[in-house]
Amino acid sequence: MATEDFDSDCRDCPRLAAHLDQIRASHPGYHARPVAPFGDPQPRLLIVGLAPGLHGANRTGRPFTGDYAGILLYETLYRCGLASQPTASSESDGMRLTVCRITNAVKCLPPQNQPLTDEVNRCNRYLRAEVAALSSGAAILALGRVAHSAVLKALALPAGAFPFSHGARYDLPGQRTLYDSYHCSRYNTQTKRLSAAMFHDVVSTIIRDLAVPTPC
Repeated sequence: MATEDFDSDCRDCPRLAAHLDQIRASHPGYHARPVAPFGDPQPRLLIVGLAPGLHGANRTGRPFTGDYAGILLYETLYRCGLASQPTASSESDGMRLTVCRITNAVKCLPPQNQPLTDEVNRCNRYLRAEVAALSSGAAILALGRVAHSAVLKALALPAGAFPFSHGARYDLPGQRTLYDSYHCSRYNTQTKRLSAAMFHDVVSTIIRDLAVPTPC
């Protein structure tokens, strides 16, 4: 998957750019810039999250790395044979992904982890390029409602025709398929809205549909 469409110096969203300036001042060792996608350059599965977490991807520079939200994600990918190890702590931890790639609907850390609609829309061009680069027959896993909506926007599809629901599966143009899951955030897992078994079921269904030979 091409990455030339990603701009690590993007400052198109004034509120997000100012927020990252503040984070760099208060946490000089943090990445505190747009976070690039990570994983297989030619994935059959694109996993789309919401945005970098303050002490996770915003700190480490890699999606879902170094914070609570990545625990269930990487454990599940490892269990299913798509990740080389079960935990992700830093860009230098040796983690490798096969078949799949991880990105976010919004590439910069938003205040209170809540991007504004115009920020999601402005950042959508990057996701549009990522989705367009997927091969025919690829799958997209949207983690949460915002990611789900961003994928539909990237494909210029009407949101009303594809309502978000955990475990939902939708056929998309280009012989691609969209799958939905609740986001693997601390809040969702601690409140039992999303369990490890629920998330594993979604990922294993995708792997089965893609006919990927893994132990999942």
